[in-house]
Amino acid sequence: MKAYIVEKELLAENIEKLVKHAGDVPVWGVLKGNGYGLGCVPMARILSAHGVDRFCVTEVREASALREAGFTDSPILMLRQTQDPEEINAMLDMNVIFTVGSLQAAVVLNGIAAERAAMAEVHLKIDTGMGRYGFLPEQVDQAIRVYEYQKNLVVGGVYTHFHSAFCNERVTREQFARFEQVVRQIQAAGYETGVVHCCNSEAFLRYPEMFLDGVRLGSALLGRVTAPNRLGLKRIGYVEAEVEELRWLPAGSSVGYGATWKAKQATMAAIIGVGWFHGFGTESGHDLFRVRDYLRAILHSIKGLFAHRSLTVQIGERSYRVIGRVGMVHTCVDVTGSDVKIGDHAVIQLNPLIQKGMRILYR
Repeated sequence: MKAYIVEKELLAENIEKLVKHAGDVPVWGVLKGNGYGLGCVPMARILSAHGVDRFCVTEVREASALREAGFTDSPILMLRQTQDPEEINAMLDMNVIFTVGSLQAAVVLNGIAAERAAMAEVHLKIDTGMGRYGFLPEQVDQAIRVYEYQKNLVVGGVYTHFHSAFCNERVTREQFARFEQVVRQIQAAGYETGVVHCCNSEAFLRYPEMFLDGVRLGSALLGRVTAPNRLGLKRIGYVEAEVEELRWLPAGSSVGYGATWKAKQATMAAIIGVGWFHGFGTESGHDLFRVRDYLRAILHSIKGLFAHRSLTVQIGERSYRVIGRVGMVHTCVDVTGSDVKIGDHAVIQLNPLIQKGMRILYR
């Protein structure tokens, strides 16, 4: 048996701390990536139980799962712009809030909504530097045209996304200033901006003056942020598996692909049915923004040559060193001199964002 265990109490504690820190500002729970790999619906249920009933998604299937699970009235914001008629019609059926970041996208959405004699709520996306979707600050006149000419669209909000809130205060404040200027220009033209929001998890933990009318929190829910952890957020989740086999390896025996490890003496090895396919011994990549980020990545890659020396698996109350390379679906650990036996529970720390191929169990 192998499963990714989500600790409900720790998740609930994180949510409560975040909601308290937000004060009167509404929290939008970001459930992209199928709830950061932990399931949109169970995540939404726990969020809702603790006062968070606004959600953000990036896929139509995520919105559909939430609606089918009973979140029929909860605001759901699609963070990804789309001009695909099939997606647009599905989202209109579900009363999902659209992201609009270009005049062309607005025209396409307005046309389909008009054909259905429907009104589509949208949040205007302002691109202050992320570069994916959004009206550039110098295109504010095009954003205003959405109000003027797209009569089947109702602007319920305006937002942007910070690209370096976790590492660059100066740039983040510059983005914030550009965003505020666009908001003021829209308001000066006589139009309502609705819910104005810009904070992701990192910005939320660092810049309370940027909370505005709402905050979008995802990674903070899981306690996986780089900001100083002043709120006492806890990292949630781990892999639970079993010892599947025990075997004595004579001195000189090798383990794993490439035979990178060889026993210097007779060794008792425990086999755990979790490998790189499940996310163990892998990583999601490096965020390379500054010279020091590249230097750290190079150093990390060098350390990776010896990664098997630092990886551990907890069995009972002890941690045991991984020997050899992590395989696709198996890992070998040195349990020499222990009382480990077949069937014992093993615990592996693993980021939920990269786990796969396992059941998700909420406890």
